[in-house]
Amino acid sequence: MFKNLSNINQQQLKVWVEQALAQTKLGNLPTYIPLLEEANPNSFAVVCQSIDNHITFLGDVETKVPLMSVIKPFLLFYLLSKFGSEFVFQKVGKECSQKPFNSLEQLEADRGWPRNPMINSGAIALSSLLPGNTATQRCENFCSWLNNHENCQLFLDKNMLASVSSLPNHNNQAIAKKLVESGYIKDAEITLDTYNQICCLSGSIFDVANLGMLLVKPPNTDWKKHCSIVQDLMTTCGLYEASSNYAIKIGIPTKSSVSGIVLGAVPSTGVIICYSPPLDRQGNSVAGLFLLEVISRNLELSVLC
Repeated sequence: MFKNLSNINQQQLKVWVEQALAQTKLGNLPTYIPLLEEANPNSFAVVCQSIDNHITFLGDVETKVPLMSVIKPFLLFYLLSKFGSEFVFQKVGKECSQKPFNSLEQLEADRGWPRNPMINSGAIALSSLLPGNTATQRCENFCSWLNNHENCQLFLDKNMLASVSSLPNHNNQAIAKKLVESGYIKDAEITLDTYNQICCLSGSIFDVANLGMLLVKPPNTDWKKHCSIVQDLMTTCGLYEASSNYAIKIGIPTKSSVSGIVLGAVPSTGVIICYSPPLDRQGNSVAGLFLLEVISRNLELSVLC
């Protein structure tokens, strides 16, 4: 059973989910995106998918959820596959941050150098590299590539995009301006529009699981190298300033989002996707992280052991 998601017990998973749901009262819904603030705090879903495609799931698995920051590992992977690591890492670093995911202070302290791809400054910088003349073209091209490679049904949630745009995100605007000043992006408006659109790509938790398989079951040697880079950055940076703590507690590459998704990618083993909207103060799903920790510990999935 150990280190094998194929043998996960459905009844045991149900017990762990009930324990995780008790944690939701410790979190809060995000207030800066109106539609996310309206999410049902009791909504929950989990999908465990092994590399041999054995799937165990519970909860609201058909609910369509915006990926938000869970798109960041796949943005990095896509650009690595298109342009290679040398080019990509001229635009963004690999260092973890002790500041919040949307910190302008961190970017200013680094003199405009986006510290890593898993925080907003890094992902905004990388969004400028997506092929296309407009934000819409860039998002459509990226979405089509993901759907074609991993049998997903991702789509741009225009209502969520409108909700994101309804309240000015002064932090992201200031980050984009700083990135222009430091020479890492050229057009703040198009780049921010691109970033907002790709964050509003949405799908079911099954879609996210299919995407996650790209990171644990790459089809060729070159992509395997890219996957290792993405996995490493998820481990060190995927949960923002809480990353080092959860690298020890969970021990697998993990990425969260403010929509309540948590993606755990277990190298050569499979993926665990959780969805629960209430967040901790760092912006990570409280119940999602709890469940991922329980599953990792009980199945001995940690790559650090």
